[in-house]
Amino acid sequence: MPESTHRAADASPAPPIDEVIRAHGDALERVAWGYVDNAPDRDDLMQEILLALWRALPRFRGESSLRTFSLRVAHNRAITFVTRHRRFEDLPDDGRLPDPAPLAEERLIQEQHRDQLFRAIRRLPEAQRQAVMLQLEGLSQREIAELQETSETNVGVRLTRARKALRALLAGEKA
Repeated sequence: MPESTHRAADASPAPPIDEVIRAHGDALERVAWGYVDNAPDRDDLMQEILLALWRALPRFRGESSLRTFSLRVAHNRAITFVTRHRRFEDLPDDGRLPDPAPLAEERLIQEQHRDQLFRAIRRLPEAQRQAVMLQLEGLSQREIAELQETSETNVGVRLTRARKALRALLAGEKA
């Protein structure tokens, strides 16, 4: 089933969880990385996201695409996870490096840039962070507005403010 199609309200039951994971697992993992900053927390959050998705699938009514539905469940679970696991201060990085491989230096630079971006995204207010993460997943402003239960105009404002804040945050890290 193409991602952009919507299921009719009287359609067959929601697809099995393994099919959803195959189709949208990478996006769900990126959502998790947008809310946590280490692999153990990401693993815990992914487990919670997949469990929440498994529980929510029977309630999927086809009012949006399965991808949109899955991302909404993931973001909602991530917000709950972060709220429950809120830290009062950042812990220092443990300095682990990826396994050596061809072009390891280039990969390390890319990972550092990605990590800087995710650190900056995590510092955004919740609504802006969610809008940015959904846009990075390729959702349109209309789809983001639907997920955030707001107007497309409001999503545009959130994204504009988020881009401005991210520029400032990333510029501050380079200084």
